[in-house]
Amino acid sequence: MTRIVIIGGGPGGYEAALVGAQLGAEVTVVDRDGLGGASVLTDCVPSKTLIATAEVMTTFDSSYEELGIIVADDTPHKEQAARVVGVDLGKVNRRVKRLALAQSHDITASVTRAGARVMRGRGRLDGPQDLGGSRRVVVTAADGTEETLTADAVLIATGGHPREIPDAQPDGERILNWTQVYDLDELPEELIVVGSGVTGAEFAGAYQALGSRVTLVSSRDRVLPGEDPDAAAVLEDVFRRRGMNVMARSRAQSAKRVGDRVEVTLADGRVISGTHCLMAVGAIPNTAGMGLEEAGVRLRDSGHILTDKVSRTSAPGVYAAGDVTGVFALASVAAQQGRIAMYHFLGETVTPLNLKTVSSNVFTDPEIATVGYTQADVDAGKIDARVVKLPLLRNPRAKMQGIRDGFVKIFCRPGTGIVVGGCVVAPRASELIHPISIAVDNNLTVEQIANAFTVYPSLSGSIAEVARQLHTRKTTAEA
Repeated sequence: MTRIVIIGGGPGGYEAALVGAQLGAEVTVVDRDGLGGASVLTDCVPSKTLIATAEVMTTFDSSYEELGIIVADDTPHKEQAARVVGVDLGKVNRRVKRLALAQSHDITASVTRAGARVMRGRGRLDGPQDLGGSRRVVVTAADGTEETLTADAVLIATGGHPREIPDAQPDGERILNWTQVYDLDELPEELIVVGSGVTGAEFAGAYQALGSRVTLVSSRDRVLPGEDPDAAAVLEDVFRRRGMNVMARSRAQSAKRVGDRVEVTLADGRVISGTHCLMAVGAIPNTAGMGLEEAGVRLRDSGHILTDKVSRTSAPGVYAAGDVTGVFALASVAAQQGRIAMYHFLGETVTPLNLKTVSSNVFTDPEIATVGYTQADVDAGKIDARVVKLPLLRNPRAKMQGIRDGFVKIFCRPGTGIVVGGCVVAPRASELIHPISIAVDNNLTVEQIANAFTVYPSLSGSIAEVARQLHTRKTTAEA
């Protein structure tokens, strides 16, 4: 029987385990903290659970007056408008941890039911292939005992951990990384978020909605520098309008505790103060101390593992999936990389990873969802595409729900009208992007999207309307 050892139980690891076991391989998953990895235990599941609570708060705070909803305080003053009072962060965080742990247990149960073995410990490769083509993996348990496993193939799916600035070391109380925020029992009164990428923007928006006074420190010209510029501009405008202090072109140099406060010093000498500071300055792959280079696995300067489109590394019989590859830090991509690795090694039909069909989402309010080619690709001349952007303000369902911010944008090829990309900025944009994802994945045209029925009224109606405008422009150009 084919023996497969998977080091790391994140999405890439546990999805690979399910596929490998279902295809008849003898699969062992080695993981230190629990299946699901950081995605389930400290990152994606916890953060989105926290954001779900913040989303409810935002919905009331931003639209209850317009929609005629009354939310009374316990002791309302006759001159005082009704409002949402606050949140019990300790209760929220206990729920976050409970759901994350339950999800990890569910994943473990699924993997073991499929026939895979789960070992608790830290795994590392032990040298190159032996003469028979097998690999050795040494598993070190928490008590220091070791066990050596022999495998025909090894998958590395060990994820990453928060990057730290030397002069801003987290203490878990006032200076925090994103894995430590769920230990807070009380809402930070004044939160400084350092880093305006996806993680920083999501937490900044969430804590502002929960009631914190938030300062977002961005070293770039705008928040979310890697996202669609129109989308980032909408979000930054929303942040500022809701009272967030967004500091652009401001690089944090250090953070230190001063009593029960935190002072963050910027590169230009300015000092800002708050009760708490969240460091969201990227992640480092968990590849150190795993014997990778000694086993023939090539690494980038950043520590990420080099892989091809079927998840192979430079070492025969060794695959990698997820954040350790630096390909695209999404749970969905990690899972697909893990599945692809198993299909490839076990001789099944496999479709190489195509990042231009990957849909992604930033869980801010409003959300930002994208798929396929982007505005940056068009502006850089990487693809010739027509583009139409339609504000949600024109959508009847958006008007009914009191939605003012957001848009739908679609890119299509000029000659054929084939949809090659899209961006949606809206509440639950993560749900609205799916029809555009289907179009990109299946080479559908704007005419086909425009001719498909949509519910009236619905936010998805804006997708069809953008497609109709693109089809009209294509027809006019041809005429």
